[in-house]
Amino acid sequence: MNNSQKDFNQAWKKLTSNGEMCDMEVKNFKPMGIRKNVKEDRPLYHGTKADLKIGDLITPGYPSNYGTREKANFVYVTAIKEGAALAAELALGEGCGRIYIVEPTGQIEDDPNVTDQKFPGNPSCSYRTQEPLRVIGEVDNWEKLAPEVLEKIRRRMEEAAQLGIRAINE
Repeated sequence: MNNSQKDFNQAWKKLTSNGEMCDMEVKNFKPMGIRKNVKEDRPLYHGTKADLKIGDLITPGYPSNYGTREKANFVYVTAIKEGAALAAELALGEGCGRIYIVEPTGQIEDDPNVTDQKFPGNPSCSYRTQEPLRVIGEVDNWEKLAPEVLEKIRRRMEEAAQLGIRAINE
């Protein structure tokens, strides 16, 4: 297991068991040092409930999968399948969660919603782009989170929304 995977596993455990999303104190977040034009040498994943086909493009400009569903200025990806699984399970809408293997058609940058002060560096290998992502495959077998864990995360997201905490979309 490489260091990035170890860092992600630690962040994942914190997030899904006893961490910020599960009723611990929320830290103020200010993005720092976002890397632009990131090169990732592993597959990239996108979690959603949309039913897509190989060759389809995922583009910004549509309602977000989360929160108030405002127009998303970015499309998000991760190099960690479990991160895409969480996104797929938390996405709003009908149908089951799906994880797609995608390739960016332009530059990607660190996702400021999960880097630095929230999780030092980018252990979730989460990125965003304003360019389309091309679907090149789908992950058929992935581990779903326990319902009680998902409920805690959803509750925490609702609390954050009531406090006016929103994802960075600019």
